[in-house]
Amino acid sequence: MTNLALKAVLGLTALVIVLGIAIFVPAGTLAYWQGWLYLLVFVGSAGIITVYLWRNDPQLLQRRVNAGPTAEQQTSQKVIQALASLSFVAIFVVSGLDHRYGWSRVPLAIVILGDVLVLAGFFAVFLVFRENSFSSATIEVAAEQRVISTGPYAVVRHPMYAGAFIMLLGTPPALGSWWGLVPALLLMLVIVWRLLDEERLLASELHGYRDYMTKVRFRLVPWLW
Repeated sequence: MTNLALKAVLGLTALVIVLGIAIFVPAGTLAYWQGWLYLLVFVGSAGIITVYLWRNDPQLLQRRVNAGPTAEQQTSQKVIQALASLSFVAIFVVSGLDHRYGWSRVPLAIVILGDVLVLAGFFAVFLVFRENSFSSATIEVAAEQRVISTGPYAVVRHPMYAGAFIMLLGTPPALGSWWGLVPALLLMLVIVWRLLDEERLLASELHGYRDYMTKVRFRLVPWLW
């Protein structure tokens, strides 16, 4: 196994462990079918994308495994990534506590819809990875990087974040929780902060990005913003 494959496997394993702890410990039980279904959907989707990148775009996989606050170069992004990580974990903790204490009553159809939204979000991210080999987990401009304006980038300027928003909106209902939407919305605000910071960097350092901004007007939601 190559070093890259080992990093990817270890990263996916760590993800399973973190999600498992964040979901089931606050819930206080393993008899939480919504948690098990979500874990299957999330980890399964992440695993499929990881295998795809390993086989088809190892350079992008390398960019993706180097993630987190410590991987960022800018202080503002270190702060943003730290807040994003805390908010992400809080979604599962609050949803698990919600399950333990019965704060929410989410119908079965909405739980399934939440998982469908998670799948849709992952599919959007997959389309981004297939289109843009420069979609690093950190904010940077590579020496050979160019503006990508095709595929999902012809619709909105930040389709990966749009996919993440779909995924985040689906996560609490998929876990049978309405209260989990509170940290999910906080994380979305953090992502918007990151997005605006990223745009400033791209506009100043990536040739042609300002022209792209005039052609594709919307950041996340077509005809809205």
